[in-house]
Amino acid sequence: MASRRQIAILPGDGIGPEVTDATLTVLDTLCAQRALPLQWQVLPWPSTEWHRQHGAMMPDDALQQLHSFDALLLGALGDPGPASDSARYCLPDAVSLAPLLTLRKQFDLWSCERPARWQPGATCYLSDPRARDVDMLVIRENSEGEYVNQGGRLRAGQPDEVATQLEVFTRRATERLLRHAFVRARQRRSRRQQEGRVRTFSSAAGETHDARVCLITKRNAQPFWGELYSEVFAAIASEFPDIGTHHELVDAACMKFVQCPWQFDVVVASNLHGDILTDLAAVLCGGPGIAPSCNINPDRRDLPPLFEPTHGSAPDIAGRDIADPRATLLSAAMLLDWLGEDDTQFSEAAHQLRAAVGEDLARHADQVRSTRRIAHDIRDALRATPHPAVPHTAPPAHTGDSQ
Repeated sequence: MASRRQIAILPGDGIGPEVTDATLTVLDTLCAQRALPLQWQVLPWPSTEWHRQHGAMMPDDALQQLHSFDALLLGALGDPGPASDSARYCLPDAVSLAPLLTLRKQFDLWSCERPARWQPGATCYLSDPRARDVDMLVIRENSEGEYVNQGGRLRAGQPDEVATQLEVFTRRATERLLRHAFVRARQRRSRRQQEGRVRTFSSAAGETHDARVCLITKRNAQPFWGELYSEVFAAIASEFPDIGTHHELVDAACMKFVQCPWQFDVVVASNLHGDILTDLAAVLCGGPGIAPSCNINPDRRDLPPLFEPTHGSAPDIAGRDIADPRATLLSAAMLLDWLGEDDTQFSEAAHQLRAAVGEDLARHADQVRSTRRIAHDIRDALRATPHPAVPHTAPPAHTGDSQ
């Protein structure tokens, strides 16, 4: 019998508890239907409410507790809302969002991956029909760069105040990031071939490839790390002659994401640049409500990866049961894909969940539904999907609180 996998559910703040609760409704059905050896534990931290009660976003031994799980699924962190409550307990972003950086850095989750693929039923903000062919993966460096949090404020609050914010880029982190981007490009090409989909990318020199990696820098204004990225990119590209390459300055990339996003396949960027570009890519494919993401260490299976929707805590709609849970559901599918690298029953479940979300999107399109209604519709669709009989096992999931 396959060993049971343990995941931690971190609802967090704002709409986070709503979308994670909706996701668990669907996962309950999926796990029961397929007898998946999966359990989860719902943790009340990190969260603003935990901070209100304990003076910190999470316990002192949070990392030790989380390390025992196979994966983590986060709802959202930030302003808990509702925005209409001016007296709500609310923390500065540097405090409420700090656990994100802590988890990424302490577990060395150096690759943040955010797929952006337009699906039927999703809003398409671009009039060009080719915008419906958008299918890219943005890989963001997650461990250093612009978010190392080194620097300070001298004479804070004074007329002559000086603020410094240091950026750090290392060759080791650059090499592993860029090599991973090329590996992902090959994997995506193989998946397209299996699905019978063909994509062709043309270079300015007239060459064509069926997979391509785009490097993002701002090397004209930030030459030191920009040249490091460019040199390492060229060296690694020589090891992948079957993969096309191109480079874009980050401002030009923003324009081309709007002008011709269908021309991108795998995009690899620094921490800050990737953070910005992935929000734009999410909107191009319908919005953050259907945009998943993961934070992983591709080289380490002993560290728990973190999966989360790209959206924030959305205090303006918190508590109103109108948040779209499908980004969290698709993040859960990515989590199952990760577990599926060691056990194919999880990858099969990921495929079923992703298909169910896609079918729900196509069926209901712009129909206004509550968070719970979306979850119930997808749950009911799963129940109606025939599945080969599997041996009955113990209850597939456990929910509860842990402090």
